[in-house]
Amino acid sequence: MNTVIDLISRMRELNGTLPKREQLVADFVLGNLDQIPFLSQHEIAKAADVSVATVNRFAMTTGCEGFRDFKIRLAQSVAVSQQYFDANGIDTSPAGQLVGKVFGTLSDTLGLARSQLEMQPVENAVDMLNGAQRIVFFGVGGSSANVAREAANRFFRLGIASEAHADGYVQRMLVSTLDKKDLVFAISSSGQPAELLDSVTIAKQYGVPTLSLTKAGSELAALTDLCIQLDLPEDPDIYKPSAQRLVYTAIIDVLAMGTARKRPDRVKENLRRIRTSLLPLSKDSGPRPIGD
Repeated sequence: MNTVIDLISRMRELNGTLPKREQLVADFVLGNLDQIPFLSQHEIAKAADVSVATVNRFAMTTGCEGFRDFKIRLAQSVAVSQQYFDANGIDTSPAGQLVGKVFGTLSDTLGLARSQLEMQPVENAVDMLNGAQRIVFFGVGGSSANVAREAANRFFRLGIASEAHADGYVQRMLVSTLDKKDLVFAISSSGQPAELLDSVTIAKQYGVPTLSLTKAGSELAALTDLCIQLDLPEDPDIYKPSAQRLVYTAIIDVLAMGTARKRPDRVKENLRRIRTSLLPLSKDSGPRPIGD
């Protein structure tokens, strides 16, 4: 069951190329995707006017081991795909309305996150970050990996060796080389990726402190030594980018600012050096984002 089969795409691809009896099964299944997970093999055979054996052959033609495997995989595929089947057409709202929708969702999600944040874990996280000689930020996939990279970008400026990694193999190897003076910071909106759970488990085996920013009540939240937990809903509009990644980035900024204030002299000197090194590139000596 570890091999991913997009059964809906597979059936569409086979459509029109199947033997006549199996095509009848395909037509019935594709026309009744929401019902198939609740129908027996006999019921599908009767509805498609074919034999039970034909239904089983069709299931194997799609790449499944048999009807039972087909039914399980199709139920999962339909559950994931339904939100896209039901989605409305492309939003043709004027740009002003789209700005309002995106910014409004971001503002609402930031407000919700602020109401959920507990200050003690945030303060404890700042202490952990400030005390680390090296911080490795882990995230997998798109959003969390990008937040991890942004976190490393924030923290190296503070005089703490910082890096980010999204590859599960690299994560496992890297944590095996860390010690108690280092810190693993895992970031995940779901708290479920096996790569992160494995890497944190290995880190704890060697006594490496672990911190996470993730979904409340998740496996990752329970596994790390300290967790900043949030329970943020995902917007049902599938065309709208997720606001969670920006909320997570804002929290990273809070942690970076808190850590910077614990080492003001070192940070001021680092920022001064960085701005000086960039002066020949920008010719602008006034206040501006560092490294823009």
